[in-house]
Amino acid sequence: MARVLVVDDAAFMRMMLKDILTKAGHEVVGEAANGLEAVEKYKELKPDVVTMDITMPEMNGIDAIKEIKKVDPNATVIVCSAMGQQAMVIEAIQAGAKDFIVKPFQAARVIEAVQKVLK
Repeated sequence: MARVLVVDDAAFMRMMLKDILTKAGHEVVGEAANGLEAVEKYKELKPDVVTMDITMPEMNGIDAIKEIKKVDPNATVIVCSAMGQQAMVIEAIQAGAKDFIVKPFQAARVIEAVQKVLK
């Protein structure tokens, strides 16, 4: 079981991810609607895994990953992106993300990604 921080500017997406993760036995310890919030919540909650949207207001997911990695070089981040954002996914991986999942989310893929990064 992982303690997860879910980051997405869309409440609906956060709800979907929370639902998938909770049903798989993980604990969603917090949510954030943008990168700035994500960095603050990471420091506060120290989750095992962060699911990070890329396109968000105030601070995007890539910058948030870089900031989180400064706080904790061992942070485990899974990037969530829409179709057609391959370049940004590559950038996120270079910034330190461990894996990525594509929207619309498939429950099995989300669970698989979380299990994979925890190994």
